[in-house]
Amino acid sequence: MAETHIAQPELPNLVGLLADKLGHSGLAKYLYLWENVIFSLVVVCVISLIAYMASRKKKLIPDRFQNACEVCVGGIDDFVCGILGPKGRRFTPFIGTLFIYIIFMNLFGLVPFMKSPTSSWSTTLALAICVFIYVQYSAIRELGFLGYLDHMLGRPRGFLAFSVFIPLMMFVLHIVSELVKPISLSLRLRSNIWGDDMLLAVLAGMGIGGIPLFIFSALLAILASVVQAVVFSLLSTIYFALVLTHEE
Repeated sequence: MAETHIAQPELPNLVGLLADKLGHSGLAKYLYLWENVIFSLVVVCVISLIAYMASRKKKLIPDRFQNACEVCVGGIDDFVCGILGPKGRRFTPFIGTLFIYIIFMNLFGLVPFMKSPTSSWSTTLALAICVFIYVQYSAIRELGFLGYLDHMLGRPRGFLAFSVFIPLMMFVLHIVSELVKPISLSLRLRSNIWGDDMLLAVLAGMGIGGIPLFIFSALLAILASVVQAVVFSLLSTIYFALVLTHEE
């Protein structure tokens, strides 16, 4: 049975154009299949280059580029510690990496002949699963296994804790809510970036008449890209806050 493929509006990108040139070869299918992974790796290379340039010749009195990077790192650290407290600084590298990586991937689709990897659910789901695994690991490490189970049973429970049904029901509800978090986290990011990319592709297909709307939508897409990166990082930080011990 022949496979049917429904074409969706999409801005042209280098990997897609190269795959079209190769026709029906095996390499073309490989490029189509790994398109988002390729652009994700390109973003990694870009971020790594920027980090290398910023840290290659560190100065006591930083230049503009080094100062901008330090302000970015300091802002992320204040953001994480403002939610998790001083002990949350150990999560700054993880949350900061998430934020920088996501915002670069979101904005990458606005570069001519590039594509936003976060417009694919496979990319955003992988990021959300990383958050989910690290949150559960941090909870078990912080609370201990028995403490983690007690947390999943819900507290405070009061007199109803003496029954079996209420704690068991709370345990099931907590398990379901934890499993839903990576799905909602990934779909929120993917849907917003995918929608922006589709809108820009449609407006680009309108020709000269669509240029004003295209420029306006591109500006909104930049704003949405930043907001979605902040939302993803904020929710990830809150997930950590929910499973860590709190000082009175």
